[in-house]
Amino acid sequence: MDLTAWQRICNRILGGVLKGRARGDKELSDNLVKGSMPMMPEVYLATVIVTSIAITLMSWGFVAIFFVPEIGIIAFYEGIQTTASVDLCFEWEYWNPTMVNPNVVANGCEYYDTQVFSPALKVLLVVMGGFLIPYGAFKYNKGGAAREAKRRGDMIEKYLPYAASYTAAMAAANATPSKIFRSLAMNKDIYGDVSDDAAMVYRDVTLLGYDLITAIKMSVDRAASVWLTEFFQGMVGTLTAGGQLKLFFLNRAEHYMRENRTRLQMFLESIALLAESYIVVAVAMPLFLIVMLVIMFWVSGSGAQMSEGMLYGIVLGFIPMIHVAYAILVYTSSKEQDM
Repeated sequence: MDLTAWQRICNRILGGVLKGRARGDKELSDNLVKGSMPMMPEVYLATVIVTSIAITLMSWGFVAIFFVPEIGIIAFYEGIQTTASVDLCFEWEYWNPTMVNPNVVANGCEYYDTQVFSPALKVLLVVMGGFLIPYGAFKYNKGGAAREAKRRGDMIEKYLPYAASYTAAMAAANATPSKIFRSLAMNKDIYGDVSDDAAMVYRDVTLLGYDLITAIKMSVDRAASVWLTEFFQGMVGTLTAGGQLKLFFLNRAEHYMRENRTRLQMFLESIALLAESYIVVAVAMPLFLIVMLVIMFWVSGSGAQMSEGMLYGIVLGFIPMIHVAYAILVYTSSKEQDM
């Protein structure tokens, strides 16, 4: 895979400086290999650092827009007259026409006052824009390889039971291991990331000239999932001992199918728990809450104050958000089981 223009720029800026340190980071190198990210560690680390610096500069620039003297957003906000003082100054000018001086601010009104930007918001802007956002951007960018490796591991464990069944069927038809890997590699739309690892084995055997045992051993280190590591190691042991791959594939397929059924059962139980909590939190509770709020609104006294705006906010804002939150939660949980 060719590097993008931004990656090439970052590599030219910091690639040479970070080369020794990046290649010495075994965890980063392993994550790049397991995440199937074909780039050198120094390129990835240089891209992370330069991108984080760019985000930091943009974040600081955004904060500076607020604090620039006289022309910044805070200066503009604090130069706006308050609504209360506008009415007072209008009355003052009406009753004191002789004291009006057009050469001074607000015609010399003694009630003139401007808005004040909250000091807490100033501190929040500095902390968020000056420190938290740059630090968060760096941590997020640096963790990209680990996230991709974890994603591939999850996808491999999702598709491996079906890929193992397919390899068992191919072995029963007396297909050679090389043909099995080739067939898996050609069906990426069915077997997902498992096909990528199979394609790497087939490439090592046919293009790079490795023998099958060595190619599979190399794939053990590249595997992003423990399941796939065990699968390849079992193949190596079976081939080395002269066993039958057909029986090995059948046993692995049965084992992975049991694991997959267990995972799906846990998913169904979590969805059932969400459904029960949804009935209580999003259906029954709002009914009682609305009745209580209406009664509180009618009998509001010094002990229980309920404004009309608060009532509308809870009914039209808070309660619908409960349904939206449950919808998002169920959607994200279900997406993890998509095939």
